[in-house]
Amino acid sequence: MNAPNRRVWLFDLDNTLHDAEPHIFPHINRAMTDYVARQTGLGDAEASMLRETYWRRYGATLLGLMRHHGTDPHHFLQQTHQFADLPGMVVYAPAIRHVLQRLPGTKIVFSNAPRHYAEAVLGIMGVRHAFDAVCAIEHMRFRPKPGIQGFRRLIHDHRLKPARCILVEDSAENLKTAKRLGMRTIWISSEKRCPAWVDLRLESVLELPRRLGALG
Repeated sequence: MNAPNRRVWLFDLDNTLHDAEPHIFPHINRAMTDYVARQTGLGDAEASMLRETYWRRYGATLLGLMRHHGTDPHHFLQQTHQFADLPGMVVYAPAIRHVLQRLPGTKIVFSNAPRHYAEAVLGIMGVRHAFDAVCAIEHMRFRPKPGIQGFRRLIHDHRLKPARCILVEDSAENLKTAKRLGMRTIWISSEKRCPAWVDLRLESVLELPRRLGALG
C-alpha cells in the first residue's frame, strides 16, 4: 500500500477533521453515562463521574468497563453511537475536502471511535474517498490511544514505517505516544504553549497545505 518513501498521514477524527463539541460529544457522553448507569446500577451523577474516571485513566470509558465490569465492547459501541440525525450534528468546514486532496501521500483515519460511526461521519463530510483506510477502535482490538498497543496494531496491519508517519490530532497525550514511536506530530489546538513532543501546532486542519514546509 505504501511506497518506501511515501508520506503517511494519520488523522484523528473527532475535533480534528470535524467539530464534535457542539452536538456529538454531548450526545455520546449522555449515552455513555446511561450505559454505565445500567451496567453498574449507579445513579446518573455517580455514573457520569465513573465514565469520566475511566476515560481519564484508560483513554476510553470502554476500556474501564471491559476491565472492571466485563462489558461486551461491540454492544457498548453500538448502544452509545446511535444518532437520530447524525447529518444534522456533524459540524465541519466543506473546504476540508480540498485540503485533503492537496496533501501528498497515504491518508488513514486513526480514531478511538467505532468503525460504523467513523465511516458515517466521513461519508457525511464527503471525504471518505480521500482516505486509504479507516483504523477504528475495533481494529485496535479495543486498545485506544494513547495506549501504545493500538498504535502498534495500526503499524503492523498497514505495514507502516513510523518515521514516514505524521499524526494529526487534537489530543496532546495521543501525540506523545506517536512521538515515542518515531512519528512526527501535528497538534490541532488553540493553545499557545506546545509540549516538547509536538512538531507543529495548527488551529485547524485547514492550515495544513500552506504549513507543510514547517515540517521539513
